[in-house]
Amino acid sequence: MNRINELFANRGDKKLLSLYFCAGAPTLESTASVILAMQRRGIAMIEVGIPFSDPMADGPVIQSAATRALRNGQTLSHIFEQLKAIKDDVHIPLVLMGYLNVAMQYGLERYFKSCVECGVSGTILPDLPFKDYLETVKPIADRYDVRVIMLITPETSEERIRFIDEHTDGFIYMVSSASITGAQKSFDEAKRAYFERINAMQLHNPRMIGFGISNKQTLESAQANAAGAIIGSKFVSLLDATADPDQALDQLMAALQS
Repeated sequence: MNRINELFANRGDKKLLSLYFCAGAPTLESTASVILAMQRRGIAMIEVGIPFSDPMADGPVIQSAATRALRNGQTLSHIFEQLKAIKDDVHIPLVLMGYLNVAMQYGLERYFKSCVECGVSGTILPDLPFKDYLETVKPIADRYDVRVIMLITPETSEERIRFIDEHTDGFIYMVSSASITGAQKSFDEAKRAYFERINAMQLHNPRMIGFGISNKQTLESAQANAAGAIIGSKFVSLLDATADPDQALDQLMAALQS
């Protein structure tokens, strides 16, 4: 079974926590140490960011990390090499998150084949048009048993959400707002109404809520309305400040209690 499906099938009532970081930041060879530190600390799933020069959906924290990773010399090919080197030591789902242009330049067939070879269970391509997903990407991904995770936002129509739910597998990435990534102190009434609206749809796929989660209030709100939460910018900023994944995780866990 794909590790993403296995994670959600076996979670019971447990609320999951997934973390994002950009491969190649703070240093080119820090990818393995960050992943292994997260796994040791009980993180349920890891999003490995592929640095890109024009990350349109990302806020300044993740943009800065991507810029640093590119300056460090990070490439998609090197990310796959780094993941392959620790494949036997990683037992939780890895999800590659990057922009379509990078995967296309690498070659879609080669991209999904490399995912399998390196222990990657899923991918998020936030700028992938759904039509292209159905016609071109999904057949290749299905052949390699790699999940393509789609995003929904407060602006996504019910019809579109149900269509995504019908034609994807793994989980749905529920973006908390239509804005770029970045930490928030709380979720307002509009976001809570959005969470309740999606809950009422009783979708087939589990959902993970991301964007803006940085403290106890936002974490608990996300976990109360989905299978779990995804944290990106808050962890990336701590990792940048400490240059040590264990210290960054200590500080993140402390922040999530306050």
